[in-house]
Amino acid sequence: MPRTKDTTSSRAVYGTREDRYLELVRRFPLRPLRSAADLDAAVAVIDALVDQDDLAPPEQDYLDVLSDLVHAYEAAAVPLEPVGDADLLRFLIEQKGITQVEAARRAGIAESTISAVLAGKRKLNRLQIGKLARYFHVEPGAFAFDR
Repeated sequence: MPRTKDTTSSRAVYGTREDRYLELVRRFPLRPLRSAADLDAAVAVIDALVDQDDLAPPEQDYLDVLSDLVHAYEAAAVPLEPVGDADLLRFLIEQKGITQVEAARRAGIAESTISAVLAGKRKLNRLQIGKLARYFHVEPGAFAFDR
């Protein structure tokens, strides 16, 4: 019976660098995070890896998987509340350091529309959302929440 080449073990993937990968796994095992303490410990490991100038392939792979675990925990434990159009638009204008008038002019939307949206008296339509998304360099879906 012919032997098949092992392509899945850490030794086959990392060769002589396998020890570094196993060292990281021993330090912080790759398993689902279940508490804020787990999250804090994972973030500390991530910070230590990110602070290195050049990661070896085993370190980069470990970092990728650990980052996915952190993302999964945060998505479940810290859900983001949707933001209304007025709050989002106000934030974007403030971050860009412009006035309502400038935002309206640069996005190609009537000043009265921007004012009414910010006052909560009007909702944005698809065309306006598209213009604002292009101007502020955000995804149009950012404006898709009604609150």
